[in-house]
Amino acid sequence: MRLMTLGEGSVPCVGGLAFDEEGRLLLVQRANEPGRGLWSVPGGRVEPGEDDAAALVREMAEETGLVVLPGDLVGRVHRGDYVISDYRCHVVGGALRAGDDALDARWCDAATVRALPLVPLLLDTLREWDAMPRR
Repeated sequence: MRLMTLGEGSVPCVGGLAFDEEGRLLLVQRANEPGRGLWSVPGGRVEPGEDDAAALVREMAEETGLVVLPGDLVGRVHRGDYVISDYRCHVVGGALRAGDDALDARWCDAATVRALPLVPLLLDTLREWDAMPRR
């Protein structure tokens, strides 16, 4: 994967779209702003010198305890100064737990995703990208 080129003041971030064997989507409850207490896909900032793949692997491990293999880019969103590139990822190890930037982490079916207090526009974005849980 590549290093992102962004406009002045933009903060490059990554997000991981991971599904379990039952088709449930992995979500985390954010521990920090922006969106403290709201649910989102795991992810965070791309650190200097990292490409998107390295940032995704690091962020997923930090927030969820899971080891992932990054997959295809699903889409990109702009939220304020943040430019978030969201990738499918495949869990290859680890044990699910809420990490340093998460209050909680869980696999969510479609009804749960619709019921949780999500970060703004997440539900619409997941639908647009055909990334809602299968059940």
